[in-house]
Amino acid sequence: MRRRGYLIGAVCVVICTVMLMPLVMSVLASVKPTAEAAATPPTYVPHGLSLDSYQRLWIYQEGLPTYLFNSLGTALMAIAFTLVLTVPAGYALARFPVPLKEFIFVILLLALIVPYQALLTPMFLMFAKLGLTNSLVGLAIVHTAIQLPFSLYILRNSFSAVPAELEEAAVMDGASSGQILVRVFIPSAVPAIVTVALFAFITSWNEFLGALVMMSTSESFTLPVILAVSRTETSLGGTDWGMLQAGITISVIPCVLVYLLLQRYYVSGLMSGAVK
Repeated sequence: MRRRGYLIGAVCVVICTVMLMPLVMSVLASVKPTAEAAATPPTYVPHGLSLDSYQRLWIYQEGLPTYLFNSLGTALMAIAFTLVLTVPAGYALARFPVPLKEFIFVILLLALIVPYQALLTPMFLMFAKLGLTNSLVGLAIVHTAIQLPFSLYILRNSFSAVPAELEEAAVMDGASSGQILVRVFIPSAVPAIVTVALFAFITSWNEFLGALVMMSTSESFTLPVILAVSRTETSLGGTDWGMLQAGITISVIPCVLVYLLLQRYYVSGLMSGAVK
């Protein structure tokens, strides 16, 4: 048993090393001096530390704060739109006698098998007519559309798992359907709602192709787009690897922080002890 434990521990260490090594290398590359970051062959451990890459990124084109604001604003709107649409829809499909609701649910899930890249061209043409291109609201709608099927699946199953006794007790107390949703189902499904919000944030924060198609002016770019632009358009006449790695490092930080703040909802639920 002890040998088995050692073996499992060694496998876990190897997996963690493989997963973390690219992130560690990006962080190390971001603090290299400019000349060392562009050196060939590359050095894996920096010979000196410098924040020049972060300084160049801070003032690149419209400035890093503009692109951080665009990415954060789009992600927050995507979370809001996703929850506003999927919480009532999941509640209705889970608890109301909707005709053919299983068929409707399956049809909605079929969107998962359609690559969203195939929908970008018609969405762009429609958004262009509505004046939603080069708009954070329009981009947030695109990201919401990407996230809707998965979010609906999570919330519908979570609402279905809520014991009927809780709903019946609320009805006996005279609560309406809206009050039951707000006071019973949403508190009971907080871990699922947080999961949906977390996935919506990460999807929107990291999404590149939709932002590239919908945005055409530099002041409306999100962080992934401006990092791709910096890959080919630099004052050095080539790729500024230090600045690119600095951008990658900054883009990872919000995702890690959001996960660390919300991870407790993955291991604890609010249904424990609700029904005896």
